[in-house]
Amino acid sequence: MADILIVDDDSMLAEMLTERLVRKGHNAESAPDLADGIRKAREGSFDVIFLDVQLPDGNGLEQIGRFSEVTSAPEIIIMTGQGDPNGARKAIQCGAWSYLEKPNVGRDLLLPLTRALQYREEKKKINILPVALKRHAIIGKAPCLLSCLDQVAQAAMSDASILISGETGTGKELFARAIHENSPRSDKGFVVVDCAALPETLIESLLFGHIKGSFTGADRSAMGLIAMANGGSLFLDEVGEMPETIQKKFLRVFQERHYRAVGGTTETYSNFRLISATNRDLDKEVECNRFRSDLLYRLRSLSIVLPPLRDRKEDVKDLARSFLTRLCDRYKIKGKVMTEEFIEHLIAYDWPGNVRELQHTLEHVFASTVELSTLYAYHLPHHFRERKTLEGIKTRTTTPWVEESREIKPIPLPWKDFKTRMEQEYLEGLLASSNGNIKEACALSGLSRARLYQLIKQHGAASVRQSE
Repeated sequence: MADILIVDDDSMLAEMLTERLVRKGHNAESAPDLADGIRKAREGSFDVIFLDVQLPDGNGLEQIGRFSEVTSAPEIIIMTGQGDPNGARKAIQCGAWSYLEKPNVGRDLLLPLTRALQYREEKKKINILPVALKRHAIIGKAPCLLSCLDQVAQAAMSDASILISGETGTGKELFARAIHENSPRSDKGFVVVDCAALPETLIESLLFGHIKGSFTGADRSAMGLIAMANGGSLFLDEVGEMPETIQKKFLRVFQERHYRAVGGTTETYSNFRLISATNRDLDKEVECNRFRSDLLYRLRSLSIVLPPLRDRKEDVKDLARSFLTRLCDRYKIKGKVMTEEFIEHLIAYDWPGNVRELQHTLEHVFASTVELSTLYAYHLPHHFRERKTLEGIKTRTTTPWVEESREIKPIPLPWKDFKTRMEQEYLEGLLASSNGNIKEACALSGLSRARLYQLIKQHGAASVRQSE
């Protein structure tokens, strides 16, 4: 028997699910919105929470972390009225157990619930003392980031190969290092192979090493990167860039852990743990025959998908502070202060270059404000300020009466009558956009209060408020 909470504003659906769960022997109750759901989750002790996406007071996906952080640490199953691939992806990345579509929730309810409860029981039996994860430069507390750190902790406990994927600048190498540093191999080497920078003519020599005289210029024998990773971790950065000619050879080395140096006649064993990273969709690369499917399957025993910075805006402020503190320490400069406006501009930006772009932006600002103690929005690169300013202008100038475009046609009226009609339309639109507030209407139009009252009297406009 489990304690279950249903957070959904559809009262009929919530009642139906509650009755069905009670018939199965569980305790179930419901909440109509996020506020009530979070309150009940904190006051109660629930094993599973069925959470709707579109709720009257917010988006359920954005609140997964708040439900997960309550004392009972319930498993979260997301429900939605419309299938949304991006929503499903975000739900899983933020730690949801499953993602159900409402049209099928009655049919598909029991299997994910049963599995979630089985998993929950197994977790209770594991009697392992919690160990603080070494996360070093990984800054943030967004639910989707914390979910990735949970996966790092799990990955560090095994020797399975791991594929870390994410957009450029999301911190794939940082997460790879965190896995290595939290594993039993932490006292051995962490060897980085930048697959995008490997010269195709020398890639075998760099990976496997070579024997003296094996090719022109090989005036002495050299150890390869795979040998250097013996006992430690081998990190293949941007593995999607690995040339097709080398993929087959590396696959064999990965399977057997034996390799042969270029020009050599004997094989050598290397006990390395493989961690890979990519910003490409390797499944699509396989479909296009640019990446071997058998290699992908072996690289991806475990998978971690890092969220872009635009999905963890709550971490922008902490990241900015961390980068700024490091810069001040590096150059032995007294700490700087960021104004609220400066932070607002950072949070409003979409960060296509993710955390790396944020770091470079802070370095740019720091370089131009070395002698100043306070950072203002003025110090940000122009495109930040231009975007924020244009958004403000758009918000202020967009009114219902100017949004619709009109086709200008000749009007067979005397000028005086035409002018009267235009003044009346303008006045009606002005009062509508200012909600009848005379002071605001004057500010928008540039008219004096006396002239505005004169026009109102002349044209008989209504809905006027005198409030200041």
